[in-house]
Amino acid sequence: MRIAFFVNSVVNETVGYTTTILALTATQRGHSVVYVEPGDFILRPDDSLAVSVVVVPDTPYKTPDKLFEALQEAARQKKTFAIGDIDILFLRNDPSLDATDRPWAANAGIMFGRLAAERGVVVVNDPDGLAQAQNKLYLQAFPEVVRPATLISRSIAEIRAFIDKQPKGCIVKPLQGSGGKNVFHIATPNDSNLNQIFEAASGEGYLIAQAYIPEAKTGDVRLFLMNGRPLQSGGSYAAFRRVPAKGDVRSNIHAAGTARKVKVTDKMLALAELVRPKLISDGMFLVGLDIVGDKLLEINVFTPGGLARLAAMYKTDFASSVVGALEEKLTQRRAYGMAIANARLAAL
Repeated sequence: MRIAFFVNSVVNETVGYTTTILALTATQRGHSVVYVEPGDFILRPDDSLAVSVVVVPDTPYKTPDKLFEALQEAARQKKTFAIGDIDILFLRNDPSLDATDRPWAANAGIMFGRLAAERGVVVVNDPDGLAQAQNKLYLQAFPEVVRPATLISRSIAEIRAFIDKQPKGCIVKPLQGSGGKNVFHIATPNDSNLNQIFEAASGEGYLIAQAYIPEAKTGDVRLFLMNGRPLQSGGSYAAFRRVPAKGDVRSNIHAAGTARKVKVTDKMLALAELVRPKLISDGMFLVGLDIVGDKLLEINVFTPGGLARLAAMYKTDFASSVVGALEEKLTQRRAYGMAIANARLAAL
């Protein structure tokens, strides 16, 4: 099969990205890999859809370094394919990275992903599902029992009143954004820094205030789900604990957090089971749940990362399970044609 990975920018990819590991695994399993960027789609007057791609040479690369080197070399010259020449379109861009400087690019994957799906390409995660999840408000669509108490507002008065009702304080962060940017722990509504924090975080729009969960001191747990179920390989779950740096409330690896092995508990599995129906309904093939205690802090549906780190931790190949599932989806598409909608097939 030919699998296209949709990313923000090829030159900004890295060797350690999960996308790189998935691409490596796909080539090792005999598949062709191309990369697509937000400006690469072409809708022609006859309503045909084409795409300009970076073609990774067909070689069973032994290491991610070799594939990454070949990718950067290939990026010098793109080739144009009809969308029908793509079997799987894997949307793995982070819209928040383009929201400010390239707002036109933030929704390109969703818009053209829909067109690709209409033309028979298997698109994961489903673009209509992703359209619902373009910011952290998506979490509010899940059962209340899985979420910490949450306020979403731009009113500092509302936020102060909310914090006053939380005995352990709050986490305040932008509704848009990723990577732990502008995430603050507020202990009391009288915190002397609250006005400065509000100004820093609200510059990106609405704010989320979430009741602080004391277990967050030891970090959160990233648990991967595939087709609505916890991802497993070799008897291990695809999960790790993200431990914040000393004096930091953020567990994000990009924010100097560290990753450690974790034992997946019955509470975590029960939480995953509660969110499974909606994730499947929304066509979410591969997602990352960020869990603290028995609560869900976020659901990463665009760029859940860490498969390379997990492979090293548990000495098992989670990426092969992911690519194998994509192979099954293509087999089903070829057998059933368009009788199974993309949103259903994406999480089947």
